[in-house]
Order: sequence, then C-alpha cells, then structure tokens
Amino acid sequence: MPLALLALAIGAFGIGTTEFVIMGLLPEVAGDFGVSIPTAGFLVTGYALGVMFGAPLMTVLGTKISRKRMLMLLMGLFIIGNLLSAVAPVFAVMLIGRVVASLAHGAFFGIGSVVAGDLVAPDKKAGAIAMMFTGLTVANVVGVPLGTLLGQSVGWRVTFAVVAALGVVGLVGIAKLVPDLPRAEGVRLRHELAAFKNAQVLLAMAMTVLGFGGVFAAITYIAPMMTHVAGFADGSVTWLLVLFGLGMVGGNLIGGKYADRALMPLLYVSLGALALVLALFTLTAHHKVLAAVTIALIGALGFATVPPLQKRVLDQAHGAPTLASAVNIGAFNLGNALSAWLGGLVIAAGLGYTAPNWVGAALAAAALLLAFVSAALERRAGSSSAPGSDAPGAVVTGATPAEHRTAVSH
Repeated sequence: MPLALLALAIGAFGIGTTEFVIMGLLPEVAGDFGVSIPTAGFLVTGYALGVMFGAPLMTVLGTKISRKRMLMLLMGLFIIGNLLSAVAPVFAVMLIGRVVASLAHGAFFGIGSVVAGDLVAPDKKAGAIAMMFTGLTVANVVGVPLGTLLGQSVGWRVTFAVVAALGVVGLVGIAKLVPDLPRAEGVRLRHELAAFKNAQVLLAMAMTVLGFGGVFAAITYIAPMMTHVAGFADGSVTWLLVLFGLGMVGGNLIGGKYADRALMPLLYVSLGALALVLALFTLTAHHKVLAAVTIALIGALGFATVPPLQKRVLDQAHGAPTLASAVNIGAFNLGNALSAWLGGLVIAAGLGYTAPNWVGAALAAAALLLAFVSAALERRAGSSSAPGSDAPGAVVTGATPAEHRTAVSH
C-alpha cells in the first residue's frame, strides 16, 4: 500500500476522534452547559447533519481545484471548527463549532476514498479504502478513549483543543505525503450528478443510512446506558469505548478484505448479525460482562459494512465517483443523525436508556432488506442483458463507458 494512504489515515484519525469523543463526554458537556442528555445529543445530530449537507456542498466547491489541495482546505476547516468548540461560551456556540468541523468530514472521506482507490490496482481498491478508514477506527481505540479520559480529568474543552492539534498534524501529513494527482479530464458536475440516476447507487446509500444508523442508535447514548443500566462507574466509559474501537478496527479490516471477494454476502452476514446483536443489547446492557462483549460486536459488525458499501458506490458510479462517494459519507452521518434523534425521542418518552437499541435493530434489519432488494434487481438486470437476450442495446452490468461505446459501434 502506498505511503500516501498513511497521510489519509492521519487525517481520518483526527476526524474520527472529534466525531466519536463527544459520546463519552456527553454527561460532562450537558452538565457544564446546564442542558439535558437528549439536548446534548444534538451535538451528535448537528455534527451528522453537517456532514450530510457539507459532503456534496464542499465536494462541488472543490471541483475546480486538485484533490490534494481540497483535502488540505478541508483539514483547515476542521481545525477551525474544533477550536471554536473548545472556547464555546454557550451551548449554541459549541453546536456551531461542531457543525463547522463536520463540513470537512464528508468531503474528506469522499475525496479521500477516490484518491485511495486511484493509488492502487482495481482489485485492491476496497483494501485501500479500508486502510484510510483504519485511521477512523484506530481513533476509537486510541483517540476517543484518551480524549474521554482527558475530558473527564481536566475538562472537555482541553479535549477539543487537542483534537484541533491533531488536525494540524493531518494537514501537514497530507501536504507532505499525498501526491498531487491530476483531476479527471472531461468530468463535469452534470456527470457527477448523473450517478444518482442509478438505482443501485441510491440503494447502497440507503443501506448506508440504515445500517450504520443502527450502530449510532445504541452508541450515542452509551455513557448514560452503561452507567445507569449496567452499573459501570463513570471512568469505565473510557475502556468501553476502547472495546468499541477495537471492534471497529477488526470489522473494518475484515470488510476491506472480503469486500473485494464477496461483497453482497458480506453485507448479508454483517447487517443480519448487527440487527440481532442490537436487539440482544437491550438484555445484555443489564450485565457488565455481556454489555462489554456486545459493544465490541456492535463496533465490528457496524464497520464491516463500511468498505463494501463505499466500494459499491464507487463501482456503480464509475467514471464520475467523487460526488457520489462524498454523498455516501454524508449518508453514514444521515443515519447517525436520524438514529441519535430517534434514540433521544424514545429516552425522552420514558422508555429507558436501553430503548435506542430497539431503534438500532429495526434500522439494521431494514438495511438488510434493502440489500436483498439490491441483489435481486442486479440479478434481473444481469439476466436481461445476458448474451442472447432479445433486449436491443442491452448493456452488461458493470461495463465501463468505453466498453459500452465499443459494443455500440459494433
């Protein structure tokens, strides 16, 4: 794997830390600003919505400059947002800081996924994407637990100041290590937008929203759930987040390895198992050991879906993948926002801190259903375009535009 992937992983590490560290610090932030836990949950929802809307916006704005330069500008925006959160005098200002930082998130991973894929052979694409996302998963093993511990010990503001410093490291890494790849010739915004006419691209994004939304439904409220239901001490949230992060690392590596071999079967297994584990979490959350094991499994199963879903979008949007890739990152965070909001609703309704787990299980099950629908449509399209088909002008699924032109010319 090229050394440039390390630079992308460094940037992903900083972004992953700021995205997830708020969950371990939710009680501290809520207490400092004098707001409820569900209200503090808007720091998760606001960030996720910022990613969702910022991903296409920042990607479109960056179409006129090189991908390397755009990645550097995005890291600069990330640094500013985290500094604003660190010095926020009131809750509203911190929410604004979270949104500013989030605007860099989707475009960074979207453009970064394309860059990572361009750096390696086609049959190594999912592995390269997984390597970049390793920075995000390692953040949950190292950055998030240490950030949580730091925030609980000396104040959450210090945590966000340190995260801003991580952004500086990521910016320098991109400047030094990522090659200045030329922009794809002949690709215009209308070509990028055309990818959204592909039903398979839209289905993959819907699976992204629902599947990873299932993870966030449970993990957003992990701190109050583990302290109030499982009976863990406040300080135990740190190592519980380590377990979640370790699960994410393992799931990401497995997803990257097998997505290049058996993409759809991997999605069936991971989404089905995720729905089952989330449903069981309503029971295991009452037992310390079982809760800890379940948290690791949620991380593993949730992130096993990331490389295959991102690769599926890139494959289906071939020729103009940048905007689709970035929007799919936004789709992850739309799921985060939706599930965090729904989780807050069921808690506020008095159903208890384990109720979000049922929300997550339902979302993951819906994603599994869409996976079966996507595969059925693909089989139908493949049979209708098979050799000997009576359909005039049928095109084999997955053919490149150049291959299609060649076929038509003959």
